[in-house]
Amino acid sequence: MVKEYRTISEVAGPLMLVRDVEEAAYDELGEIRLQNGEIRRCKVLEVNGTDVLVQLFESSAGINLDESKVRFLGHSQQLSVSGDMLGRVFSGMGIPIDGGPEPIPEKRMDINGLPINPAARVYPDEFIQTGVSAIDGLNTLVRGQKLPIFSAAGLPHSRLAAQIARQSKVLKEETNFAVVFCAIGITFEEAEYFISDFKNTGAIDRTVMFVNLANDPAIERIATPRVALTAAEYLAFEKDMHVLVILTDMTNYAEALREISSARKEVPGRRGYPGYLYTDLATIYERAGRKEDSSGSVTMIPILTMPEEDKTHPIPDLTGYITEGQIILSRELYKKNIAPPVDVLPSLSRLKDKGIGEGKTREDHSATMNQLFAAYARGKDAKELMTILGESALSDTDILYARFAEEFEKRYVSQGFDVNRSIEETLNTGWKLLSILPDRELKRIKPEMIEKYSVKVSV
Repeated sequence: MVKEYRTISEVAGPLMLVRDVEEAAYDELGEIRLQNGEIRRCKVLEVNGTDVLVQLFESSAGINLDESKVRFLGHSQQLSVSGDMLGRVFSGMGIPIDGGPEPIPEKRMDINGLPINPAARVYPDEFIQTGVSAIDGLNTLVRGQKLPIFSAAGLPHSRLAAQIARQSKVLKEETNFAVVFCAIGITFEEAEYFISDFKNTGAIDRTVMFVNLANDPAIERIATPRVALTAAEYLAFEKDMHVLVILTDMTNYAEALREISSARKEVPGRRGYPGYLYTDLATIYERAGRKEDSSGSVTMIPILTMPEEDKTHPIPDLTGYITEGQIILSRELYKKNIAPPVDVLPSLSRLKDKGIGEGKTREDHSATMNQLFAAYARGKDAKELMTILGESALSDTDILYARFAEEFEKRYVSQGFDVNRSIEETLNTGWKLLSILPDRELKRIKPEMIEKYSVKVSV
């Protein structure tokens, strides 16, 4: 029997205190019935004996302490899931906002999910092609991996996110690939850009979109990535699909977490964020992976804007601890009209060696990747020397390396946001660039591989 309580004692902003409540549980959903019959939703944040602190999903305006009633539903937030979610656009709470009907649910799932048993995890080792050379060739994404993109205000991470969502696929298994695109705290213009881009390119057919706008309540922003991951887990582990989850922007999520923590008067941690920020982010990121008993998988690309472009800020810092690498966007490259402006040297995919090579990409992938990294690093050093001392102070070889670095940025990293390169095109582009250098400088590639793949053409 569901009881209704008329014991609301206090409302402060988005928080409400209800007294004399029996058996309420943390994270349990509740409904508030106003005097005029309007229903508003809430969620239990804290239970202290019979006193329950709840967070409102909507505004607290109009709640009369004496006349309003509260009832608790006995379960946490759930999402109705089905295969018909593909091709649809939902709000951050899983409500359709594309004008279509509500999908007929095949089951209801708790949005908080369950952690994958470490003993049942399968090691990520299968290449995912994003069509972006700076990722595929040098910082490879592997199925089941968590690979974040670190950006900054004003950089085109939204366009890169849309490009990856459009182009990504698992080689040889194209028909069983889906994308769950989760936009957190974005503006209306950004939401329209993503929706129209996916519809115009046809990518919407294999995509489930969850859109949380900047003017939506903070509590909804906390739920949005969990709702998206619940849909992803259903498609991956119930429908055996390979699901790529893109979360943008995790900085907005962390800000909402800080706002709620502040409203609860919790002791702040570093830069005002709650001390449990690491644990909270881990409950999201660790839902990616592969299971022994399923052929499906959840691969994750969280995108975040670094406040003040500071990599030591708590959000990118803690994200880096939990995930397996990072792709970093560079303002310097953006100013040079390099698109996408991926700074390949500080970027890292810790699992890239597991997803490349013969049978996965191509036998020359590992060797050319290492050679390109080494040549680009030396070329950047040569360009800095050239700026300080002048070109005449450089040796002929260093001048070649400086030229290589310039061409590498223009032809390999910069491909635009509409070009979809196959892994073969990416590798061949790398070989063409390496032809700038004499064979004696290709010390990281076996001679027989140079003989087989080297392309002596004018770059």
